[in-house]
Amino acid sequence: MKLPLRTPPAFIRGCPSVFRLKCLPVLCAFVLGAPAGRAGGFANPVMPGADPHALVDGKTVWVYPTRADPEGGAFYAYSSDDLKSWTRHGPVLRFREVPWIGEDGRPRHGAWAPGVIARGGKWYFYYAVGPQTKAHPARIGVAVGGSPAGPFRDSGRPLLAGGNGFEAIDPMVFADPASGKYYLYAGGSAGAKLRVFELAPGMAGLAAEIPVKTPPRFTEGAFMHFRDGLYYLSYSHGNYKTASYSVHYATAPSPAGPWAYRGAILASDALHKGPGHHSFFINPADGAELIAYHRYDGESGNGPYKSRRKIAFERVYYNADGTIRPIVMTDGGETPAPAFKSPLK
Repeated sequence: MKLPLRTPPAFIRGCPSVFRLKCLPVLCAFVLGAPAGRAGGFANPVMPGADPHALVDGKTVWVYPTRADPEGGAFYAYSSDDLKSWTRHGPVLRFREVPWIGEDGRPRHGAWAPGVIARGGKWYFYYAVGPQTKAHPARIGVAVGGSPAGPFRDSGRPLLAGGNGFEAIDPMVFADPASGKYYLYAGGSAGAKLRVFELAPGMAGLAAEIPVKTPPRFTEGAFMHFRDGLYYLSYSHGNYKTASYSVHYATAPSPAGPWAYRGAILASDALHKGPGHHSFFINPADGAELIAYHRYDGESGNGPYKSRRKIAFERVYYNADGTIRPIVMTDGGETPAPAFKSPLK
């Protein structure tokens, strides 16, 4: 059963619905095979990886994940026209090509949780450099490219650094369809603090910080989307190596709150553990709203888990009052909408 969307949501971590972009040619590398799902659908798990950022460009879905990388600091992109066969591109960004990353003297850095947005015919790639220690703060960088396949060239300096109870990780950029402004959401883990900034017109600088309260049960991985006049801030809660990791959300009348906490929408079950660090997007094949997230499969107990995380997609359904129905994790093809409802709190 499909529930029609009265107003298409505007997503960043994808091309916002208010800015239509033409699909650019794809630079092919190799194809990841996946078992056949339903027609126009997908089969879980989709691919190895974590922290998936999904972006839609024309008829193509792009995913930018955190992946274990033998180079010790690189990002790749993955594209698909059917959510079944995936083509790898890249590396779209290498840390060894960004001089400021090594200026802290550490021999290795974590390449974490990218977020991508298109504006004015360019694609802006935001990424985290970790981990954070007392001597070395985490940092967020931004690079720009001419297509969603990259390559992305760094701006030449960090956009944001951690410290004073704030860890600069998990960047996400949202284009507000009401104001036309672009907002950066970042932070989490150490201090579990959320910060929001208005971006400068060039997308590589901060125009101003927007004072916000950190929402209840926030740990990391913020994502903002807009639907029917309401702003949805979703985020991860808990320890990413345990069953406590889950996705919660709050709603607000503006991109900066005030937040009305709505509860958890994605949590561990008997077969899948630690679901989180997600993004929302619209499947161009059928207009269905999906969530991309990572999880542990084949684990039991509360953790900590040692296996590699996997990326999965699920359908997203809303109640008549605008609340998001709890999301059911699947294997293979997607499942129908859950029969229960979650009232506004």
